[in-house]
Amino acid sequence: MVPPPQETRKAIHERLLAQLSHPDPGYQALLQEYPSRGGKMLRGLLTVQAALAHGAPLEGALLVATAMELFQNWVLIHDDIEDASLERRGKPTLHRLHPMPLALNAGDALHGEMWGLLWRGVQEGLLEPAVLGEFYEVVRRTAYGQHLDLLWTLSGRLDLTPGDYLRMVEHKAAYYTAVAPLRLGALLAGREPPALYEEAGLKLGVAFQIMDDVLNLEGDEAYGKERAGDLYEGKPTLILIRFLQGASPEERERTGALLRLPREAKPEEEVRWLWERLLASGALAWAREEARRLMEEGRATLFPHLEGLPHPEAARALQSLLTALVERRA
Repeated sequence: MVPPPQETRKAIHERLLAQLSHPDPGYQALLQEYPSRGGKMLRGLLTVQAALAHGAPLEGALLVATAMELFQNWVLIHDDIEDASLERRGKPTLHRLHPMPLALNAGDALHGEMWGLLWRGVQEGLLEPAVLGEFYEVVRRTAYGQHLDLLWTLSGRLDLTPGDYLRMVEHKAAYYTAVAPLRLGALLAGREPPALYEEAGLKLGVAFQIMDDVLNLEGDEAYGKERAGDLYEGKPTLILIRFLQGASPEERERTGALLRLPREAKPEEEVRWLWERLLASGALAWAREEARRLMEEGRATLFPHLEGLPHPEAARALQSLLTALVERRA
């Protein structure tokens, strides 16, 4: 029997907080701040469902899912610092609640706990060493994608193409969001992950990130970050790239002048102008359709394979969750 999502979330959340317990209450509060805010734990849920669909035991799946959520949380702490973000999950970011060096150190601590949890799983015979190799790939690829994102943001690049965006997002977000959970599910069951997991998973993961960019501009209480935060941070989203491709020279110049300013110097009226132009240009609607297209292509490649996995009920739940991932219903 496949446990319901709410039950799985609760199990992952309890393990996550337990892994971050510490005798120093102030330090523990720092480590547990982001995990305590909840979140949908999508990567953890995907990992559990993928593992069960492949026939892996639940206990090992929950351990790896917890490690995935440790990864997600320490990356968010670092990402918020690097982007000077103001909000995370509806509350001030960690580096705004505490001095930045303390927040940065908390992110490092969660990173260490991730590896410690995985190593314990190997020692106890719950995990094969190949799982550690997959987590190394997750960290390696995410770091490179973040490098590109930061590099392009800091340099104020206006000549990026949709292909550049796709390459960056495949590394920064898509791999760990969709590819890694699928591959980990197979590895936890002692199976070799097929190549189509990366091919289809990247499309689904990119579609998820495009929708994240769309929601950032549309604003939504459930989204958990400030509306138009990507514009204040100067992020090279697919929406912005599409707009610039059709913008007039005057609009490009005005956009570039705004994006090159540091966050705190960006005039609110100029951010609103760009936000309104993005909506009026049709770039937002175009990006939404691109996400839909990528989702359908990823599903068409992946789902026939999933239907042949050992645990049909879990495989169906995994398919549902992957669709909800992009449609933001999970």
